[in-house]
Order: sequence, then structure tokens, then C-alpha cells
Amino acid sequence: MFLRSSSATQRNMQMLGHKRDVNNIAQMKYLLETPLKGTIGLQKYETTIHWRNGVFITDEPEKLGGRDLGPDPYTLLLSSLVGCTLATLRMYIDHKGLAVSEIEVQANIFYKIEDKASAAYMERKIIFREPLDQDIEERLLRVAENCPISKLLKGNINISTELIKDESIVE
Repeated sequence: MFLRSSSATQRNMQMLGHKRDVNNIAQMKYLLETPLKGTIGLQKYETTIHWRNGVFITDEPEKLGGRDLGPDPYTLLLSSLVGCTLATLRMYIDHKGLAVSEIEVQANIFYKIEDKASAAYMERKIIFREPLDQDIEERLLRVAENCPISKLLKGNINISTELIKDESIVE
């Protein structure tokens, strides 16, 4: 059972830029074949994330009360950027037949407080082991800037949240 009224759904659809009727939700295309599913039990901060081909654990560092059994949410977010950057660069390099054997990407995130407001900044460094011409370096930088996760993170992200009552739970 959804714990959200249809008027809230309408407002959320408008917020997401969809002017269509709620009945046309099927016209939206999800990027994942099946939704990511996460659960948490009584273990402090340890979550289990199920993805299409497996399971992984996330956790918080010990200094925040976790057991550091898996990556924390910031690490996962940055991992998406790093992984996408590397894969996109490799696709382009292979397609163009460029002689680049290894690429390393480092990423971190920080907050900067300006005028009593906080803004998040992601820093990405791309390291090539071979010397490259400046023209190729500039092209590869543009390719990295246009990897799908870079574009997603730089764009307008809207988050829709619904509370769903699990009707299989006996009260």
C-alpha cells in the first residue's frame, strides 16, 4: 500500500519535470533493469545492497560508529564517478586505437561554506602512465567530463521518495 496521495504523486511528477498524467508513468525509462534493493537490520549502520548480479555490504567507518565492513555512501558515490570515468575513457581509447595501457582516476569530495551556505565539490584527477600529446589529453578530458555519471551529477537531480507499507507483515 502506498502512503502517498495521488495529488502528492502529481506534485512529485511535476517537480520531476513530467507534465503527463500519473497514468503515463510507464513512459519514463529506468536506467536499471531491476531496482537496487537495500536492507538494514539491527547491526549498526551495516546495510546489504542487492543489485542485478549480486550483493554487497555498505557500512560506516569505525570513527562514526560503524565497523568499516564496506564502503560508506560517499565512497560509493565517488566509486560511480571513478568507474564511469574509467570505462568511458577506455571505450573511447579503444575505439580510436590510442596507445594507452593504464589509466588511474582518483576522486574525493569536500564541502565549502560560502556566505552561510554549504556547497559540495567533487574533485577528480585522471592519471595516464604514458605521455600523451596535448591534443589527445584535451580530447580525453572532454570525454571524461561527458561520462554518463559526470553528466548526471552535474545536472538537475530530483529524488522521489515513497513510503510503502509491507502488507505481508501481520500486525
